[in-house]
Amino acid sequence: MAVTEKKRPFWVYLVVLLVIGGFVAVLTAALLSKQEPLLRAGSPAPAITLTSFDGQVFTPADLQGKVVVLNFWASWCQPCADEAAMLEAAWQQTRADGVIFLGVAYVDTDAEAVKYLQTHGVTYPNGPDMKMALSKAYRITGVPETFFINPQGVITYHKVGPFADMEEILSLIQAAQ
Repeated sequence: MAVTEKKRPFWVYLVVLLVIGGFVAVLTAALLSKQEPLLRAGSPAPAITLTSFDGQVFTPADLQGKVVVLNFWASWCQPCADEAAMLEAAWQQTRADGVIFLGVAYVDTDAEAVKYLQTHGVTYPNGPDMKMALSKAYRITGVPETFFINPQGVITYHKVGPFADMEEILSLIQAAQ
């Protein structure tokens, strides 16, 4: 005696598909609702505490009342390397005015980051992003990304990607003053 296999009706498959689809839609909506938007001009800048590769500590009190240029970079990032000389030149030109440049090495080893700084002649303070605390606080999407912060602690510009030229950097510093 042969056992015959019973076919399930089409509506059973449709119900299972709808249940799975509904679950995926709810999960996707929940994940997307937890994402915070990018920080934009007019947003208060998250507090910065950065220990540079040479041991200097920068705290919010050190930065208060100053224009801050906060650049996220990585030694493995070619666009970062392309803009490194421009950032250094802009810092050399504006540091006497009290502008503070801080570089944040994103997802990098200390040895490679220090080698990058030496290779590109970067002398303004740079430090590692310990546990990605700053990159999370600033909600960066990649590197390079740069934030211009005015003396009141408000972001005046958020640059995603490399700078076109030094004049762009200088004009954004001027706008932050």
